[in-house]
Amino acid sequence: MHALLLALTFFSLQDVRLLDGPFKDAQERDRKYLHELDADRLLHNFRINAKLSSIAEPLGGWEAPKCELHGHFAGHYLSACALMYASTGDEKLKAKADYIVAELAKCQSQSGYLSAFPESFFDRVDTGKPVWAPYYTLHKIMAGLLDVHQLCGNQQALDVLVKMAGWLKPRVDRLGHDQQQKALNNEHGGMNEVLANLYGVTRNPDHLKLARAFNHEIIFEPLAQGVDKLNGLHANTQIPKIIGAAREYELTGEGQFAAIASNFWKYVALDRSYCIGGHSDSEHFFPLTDFAKHLSPATAETCNTYNMLKLTRHVFTWESNPRYMDFYERALFNQILASQDPKSGMMYYFASLKPGHFKNYNLPNDSFWCCTGTGVENHAKYGDTIYAHDGNTLYVNLLIASELTWKEKGITVRQETRFPESNTSRLTFKCAKPVKLTVKVRGKDYNREWRDGDKLDIEIPMKLRIEPLPGEPKIVALFYGPITLAGELGTQGLDKINFYTKKQLDLANVPTPDVPVLMCEPADLLKHIEPVSGRSLTFRTKGIGHPHDVTLSPYYRLHHQRLSVYWKCFNEVDWRAKQAEVEKVNAIRKTLEARIVDEVRPGEQQPETDHNYKGDKTRTGYFHDRSWRDTRTWISYEVRVLPDKPMTLRCTYWGDDGGNRIFDILVDGQKIAEQKLHRNKPGTFFEADYAIPAALTQGKQQVTVKLQAHKDTIAGGLFGLLVLK
Repeated sequence: MHALLLALTFFSLQDVRLLDGPFKDAQERDRKYLHELDADRLLHNFRINAKLSSIAEPLGGWEAPKCELHGHFAGHYLSACALMYASTGDEKLKAKADYIVAELAKCQSQSGYLSAFPESFFDRVDTGKPVWAPYYTLHKIMAGLLDVHQLCGNQQALDVLVKMAGWLKPRVDRLGHDQQQKALNNEHGGMNEVLANLYGVTRNPDHLKLARAFNHEIIFEPLAQGVDKLNGLHANTQIPKIIGAAREYELTGEGQFAAIASNFWKYVALDRSYCIGGHSDSEHFFPLTDFAKHLSPATAETCNTYNMLKLTRHVFTWESNPRYMDFYERALFNQILASQDPKSGMMYYFASLKPGHFKNYNLPNDSFWCCTGTGVENHAKYGDTIYAHDGNTLYVNLLIASELTWKEKGITVRQETRFPESNTSRLTFKCAKPVKLTVKVRGKDYNREWRDGDKLDIEIPMKLRIEPLPGEPKIVALFYGPITLAGELGTQGLDKINFYTKKQLDLANVPTPDVPVLMCEPADLLKHIEPVSGRSLTFRTKGIGHPHDVTLSPYYRLHHQRLSVYWKCFNEVDWRAKQAEVEKVNAIRKTLEARIVDEVRPGEQQPETDHNYKGDKTRTGYFHDRSWRDTRTWISYEVRVLPDKPMTLRCTYWGDDGGNRIFDILVDGQKIAEQKLHRNKPGTFFEADYAIPAALTQGKQQVTVKLQAHKDTIAGGLFGLLVLK
């Protein structure tokens, strides 16, 4: 084994300082939030788990004591403080990180084990019992410690981390290969990455061996062979593993790890991504032919994009192909920068691409989603990819106002730009003595001897263009240069909406008004769009919007209003056919509505409250623009019935649901049907009707409907429940 000699290297965060502009604004909002968070509240669960006293008030959301994932954000917070210290020199944040590390060391000293939850969670993983991702959380804590060591010079952080690896080694060693691989079916974050990175610091072969133990073979093997088998997989469960494979390649030079990382990058970045650079719907990969079915409120989880940018940095250092930085720029400007609320500094989880929907953000002390954790890191490290070098060549990868200090060359490069508001950038060189150097900007080489005061003016061509949704030539997004444009659709129905939520999908089902369509063939679209005078990067359609034209501006700038990124294009023939289809659907719904006695939308807060929802070991989510709920035991709702008329219960399911899903349907405790879901109708929703015996409704105004899972099976997912005449 030998370490790989990288083709180029990124400059450290300490060498780059942001200058005024949208990225520095986002960094400063993030810095303010990091200062506001209470270190003792972050430590509370760790102290309680170590049987140490804590008088701090527990945090809420995913950091609440009852949540199995609590502790993950403390790791993100350590990373964010270390990154922000490296980016800004903020000594107070370094002191907070040092304090947390010291307190974690006290917790670890109690038993040798360090986490915010019992060690028994890992026993459950080893035996295949349900538990929410303890290794995922462990990865975040370990990564945070390593960042504090490497960016803040904290030796104690490394000591704590090495002891964590020492605790982990016998746990992994006692499992056979097959049992360990089964355990990896539980989401485990980037355990292979952080352990490989630890090996890079310590050169202890045990740490590399531990990293290899977390290589998930069922995922790695197809990728190594160049086969895309990602459909249906939970997207962000996979990306950290692939980053780990990339790091193992860099440390060992073993080619299969490069193939795994490079192939995965291509499949996701080039084949599976939306126009903003993000990917997935309801956190899962879907078939490449199905993009049109996946414009929902749960698209493009921000964690995924955070991790894809990390992976992109790796593959770019192996092969400085511009396509990697093209993707990086797209995702950075159009999703990461867009993910932060400029009013509060809070962050969104999903970049909703449902036409007419809007962005919603975390609460400062009662959400702590995974995307809050990666979010506080995102906005702390904007300087890490702007510049790279290969010894005698400076790569300017991104047009972001910043200043680079290249100590080894004795030069400072100041980049002044208002990009993307302006399409120009100026590099000014400050040199202690003349330096012969190649500067690479956007594929162009500038090779000369640079002297103090030299300037290099860069102009990037920017023009309007369209980009179809993959596989859908008549559904398009609009760009100006690399910047995604979104329609400004106003605030209709949002006057009483609180955009800051405890759960990431709390506002997913807020109704959306009809969104204008574009009465124009895509090839002719740009002829009917013109700039808006006095507003940068802002355009308006002219005479093609139906029922009205739309104003378009950068997606990253739009907050607290409805918006749309993708637009349907119609000619007159297509439009008439569409209208006929809508009228047919409305007629069917009107006929059905005459029969509806009651309706439950599982997974939606208010409808479930209205129907006295109860349940045990349940899950809920959002898929194909609809919410759902399932359970490993039971769920129930109280529904209205008519006492003297025949009643039918209609349940809606997803036709691809399968696996071990067998359950009974009960009304007031009496079984009326058994249902098995086993890919009953692939690719579509389907409805199952169950007659309710008259004796169960006679003289009653309401009954309790219950879905009861058979032993070791799942009941649902239930996407809808109707009581019909």
